[in-house]
Amino acid sequence: MAHIHIVHGHQPYPFAKGRLNQTLTDRARDFFEKRGDEVTVVHTAKGWDVDNEIRAHQQADTVILQFPANWMGVPWSLKKYMDEVYTAGMDGRLCAGDGRHGPGEDAKYGLGGALDGNYMLSVTFNAPEDAFANANAPFFEGKSVDDLLWPMHLNMRFFGMRPLPTYSAHDVMKNPNVEQDLVRFDTHLDTTFPKGTS
Repeated sequence: MAHIHIVHGHQPYPFAKGRLNQTLTDRARDFFEKRGDEVTVVHTAKGWDVDNEIRAHQQADTVILQFPANWMGVPWSLKKYMDEVYTAGMDGRLCAGDGRHGPGEDAKYGLGGALDGNYMLSVTFNAPEDAFANANAPFFEGKSVDDLLWPMHLNMRFFGMRPLPTYSAHDVMKNPNVEQDLVRFDTHLDTTFPKGTS
């Protein structure tokens, strides 16, 4: 049995109620529970207990961060969650400081992680898929979704966690295709977590 912790980081707004992010969170929870895994979920817009969240990260074989991209980053409640939980965890529970323990160790910055699990980013975008990794789309200058989310990857690497392939749903406000997004999400989970793994 694996331990999965899902951090649901949607922040409700009048123009974005968060139904798709909630559906993806529920779908991931159901996927793992049907396999017999233990799943915990926190919804950052509803609050959290810092020590419980640190413990959930310590126990997790995989942490899934589910959120919409807001202004090229994460919603404010998810950022507040990270500020509070991850900062408190720098006491050795999530990492031992920043990895440097003396003079001449600057190259070890970021290598003090205390965790040994995986993480997966699952992100919804108003931006269309073709805006990313496309030399002909000038806004992102050919950069990929993972390039945009690089700070999130570094945050998890700071704790010693390993990346799993990112899932992204696109154009979810102007041109939604929820049925296709859900089919792709199911396939993504099946491929990323084959039976017998998590």
